[in-house]
Amino acid sequence: MVRGTFGAGTPVDWCGKRYPGRVTTTLALAEAVLVLRPDDDVGVATRDLQSGTVLGSVVVTQSVPRGHKLAVRAVPQGAPVRKYGQSIGRATRDIAVGDHVHSHNLGMDDDERAYEFGTSRVTLPVPEGPVRTFDGYRRSDGRWGTRNYVGIVTSVNCSASTARLIADQFRGRVLDAYPHVDGVVALTHDTGCGLVPTSEGAQITRRTLRGYADHPNVAGLLVLGLGCEMLPAQTLLDGLDLPADKPVTTLVIQETGGIRATVRAGVAAIEAMLPGIDALRRSPAPVSELVLGLNCGGSDGYSGITANPALGHASDLLVARGGTSILAETPEVFGAEHLLLRRAVSRSVGQKLLDRLDWWKGYTAAGGGTMDNNPSPGNKAGGLTTILEKSLGAVAKGGTAELVEVYEYAEKVTARGFTFMDTPGYDPVSVTGLVAGGATVVVFTTGRGSVLGCKPTPSIKVATNTATYLRMTEDMDLNAGRIVDGTATVTSVGEELFELIIAVASGRQTVSEELDLGSDEFVPWQLGAVT
Repeated sequence: MVRGTFGAGTPVDWCGKRYPGRVTTTLALAEAVLVLRPDDDVGVATRDLQSGTVLGSVVVTQSVPRGHKLAVRAVPQGAPVRKYGQSIGRATRDIAVGDHVHSHNLGMDDDERAYEFGTSRVTLPVPEGPVRTFDGYRRSDGRWGTRNYVGIVTSVNCSASTARLIADQFRGRVLDAYPHVDGVVALTHDTGCGLVPTSEGAQITRRTLRGYADHPNVAGLLVLGLGCEMLPAQTLLDGLDLPADKPVTTLVIQETGGIRATVRAGVAAIEAMLPGIDALRRSPAPVSELVLGLNCGGSDGYSGITANPALGHASDLLVARGGTSILAETPEVFGAEHLLLRRAVSRSVGQKLLDRLDWWKGYTAAGGGTMDNNPSPGNKAGGLTTILEKSLGAVAKGGTAELVEVYEYAEKVTARGFTFMDTPGYDPVSVTGLVAGGATVVVFTTGRGSVLGCKPTPSIKVATNTATYLRMTEDMDLNAGRIVDGTATVTSVGEELFELIIAVASGRQTVSEELDLGSDEFVPWQLGAVT
């Protein structure tokens, strides 16, 4: 018998019998649950719900943690379960109204989705008023940087320790004499040798390293190799059209005389660069010159409701002004790709996305997995169940603008507008690809609490819920949880985030920069055999 409350809260069952020993809570459904679309079968709990809680006509039959799903409609076994107006999986058993919907009763929906190309294209209106600007560093090739770093790009893992020894000489107060230099960053990695130079894996590594060498946030460059690696140091520069005002030095440890001699030479080379880099000054540039990387990690049940759509709105505000944004994490658009295809400017652009998804299906199968293996234990603890649900929330970061191009991992992004880059869902690898492609600002949304930085590009971290923001205030730049709290809207937080992007692009430090994070998160995607 289902029990509720009557009158002043006296416990009763629906036949009118009294149960004076039992106390229940009565609320309107909207006070405790967000139902995102009128035809959704589930809503998202905005507070912890105990069994027996009465929410209008819905009685909670099982405890539902905050951020998890509550059934607001009965769903028979085998039928699709809808959230965001889309299927997020199929019921693996009968689901009753008031049930907790999660891994115990919701599984993957493998049905093929109908693909349409370009049927929902939206041309964003050009905003009225004066052109919005940020204060950036203009490079001689016409691009604009948001930071002034000296980058040490290593061709091989064997030169990593030497690179760190050089960078360590510029830590602490030594750069106080150069206030317009943001730092010296050693970009070290675990590969560069043992690869077939013409293989896909070697080409990805080379493309990533060259992307960082050519990045507009890198004002000075030291390329450091060992001397016998598969990817020699000079190949990272061959054919690159680097700006004339970017000083570049190449050192090879075996030719320079070993580690100690190379450290001395590297320090001297950077010391010679610093006065010229410090002499550079910020000047106004239209926001159309910004390249915004969109990423998420440690997602939860609120990600697709608060931070991600707010970031999508900020992305639209930038794209409407002629700027560029890049969505990524291919495994985390699986199941929502049909929404992106409807926004593609052409069938060929949409097909590029489908081709990358087909590649991923084969890649995961070869590793003994499936695309639905993506949601992590943290994602599931936060209320996400299937990759379909995760992806539907993840694509919200891309706003509503038309999809103008799809890029390979770490490929240089040249199109203006909303774009997509093929990356894994693993946060450091994904963001490394975005930065290599040219992202000059990154916004990273998180529900569980990520602490990612990504030198030489600033990373703005946005909490999806107020509890995480309050628990990790010193690691978060913005709280999007206010949307669920009822004190802000997706639009208002999106506008606030857009203004924060401009401020950070103009030099305001993010919390990850205050903590000097971002060197260890340089993680190029490694593919292929190592011999």
